[in-house]
Amino acid sequence: MRVEPRADRLLCPLGIRGVFLLEVLTLTRLGETLRAYQARDPAARSRLEIFLLYPGVHAIIYHRAAHFLYRHKLKFLARFVSQWSRFWTGIEIHPGAKIGRRFVIDHGMGIVIGETAEIGDDCLIYHGVTLGGTGKDHGKRHPTLGNNVMVSTGAKVLGPFKVGDNSRIAANAVVLTEIPPNATAVGVPARVVRIAGEKVDYASSVDQIHVTDPVQKELQAISSRLEWLEQLMDEQARSQNQ
Repeated sequence: MRVEPRADRLLCPLGIRGVFLLEVLTLTRLGETLRAYQARDPAARSRLEIFLLYPGVHAIIYHRAAHFLYRHKLKFLARFVSQWSRFWTGIEIHPGAKIGRRFVIDHGMGIVIGETAEIGDDCLIYHGVTLGGTGKDHGKRHPTLGNNVMVSTGAKVLGPFKVGDNSRIAANAVVLTEIPPNATAVGVPARVVRIAGEKVDYASSVDQIHVTDPVQKELQAISSRLEWLEQLMDEQARSQNQ
């Protein structure tokens, strides 16, 4: 009786090590990741330079390996790889975090991404960002970023809610509630400005400073109203004098 060879042996003669390497390389999608870095970082001169010298790329590669081990119940080894990555890159990503394609980490030092955090495709994160929880709850306790989200320097996104597609978090904002799609979060705690009907590619434009502040808009509206009331009172006083 002829025995058919197992598919995993045909694909990976090295067994689990071959599966591991194949999956890490497939999930990393190194080429498109390098192109994303090159498109969003004006200081990047070549893909070789990005691959060899950018800690964000190294952190992503390490995380793919750690996440593979985590999903296969090798959690001690997964955490070991994660801590090794943290030591070398200054970027701490828990092995359980789920990260999409073309994820760009600019500079990266001081970034912390929690266990149940989820990051969509084409996201951009700067140094000092935290995707964390708010307590010791079990289950889903870290945020979910949609596609094409930008989180600027020093921002903290804390809690098990979603940041909608095409949104951006301003520098040093502290986000504690859900952010709708196509919106901007500003301040401590963060306030939301919805940008209706405008398609914006924040991750490609990489603009951290031209962010509309809703409090400033309200103050401008109050100031305009006050000026109008003063003019009205002046006109009434003149008419009474006449």
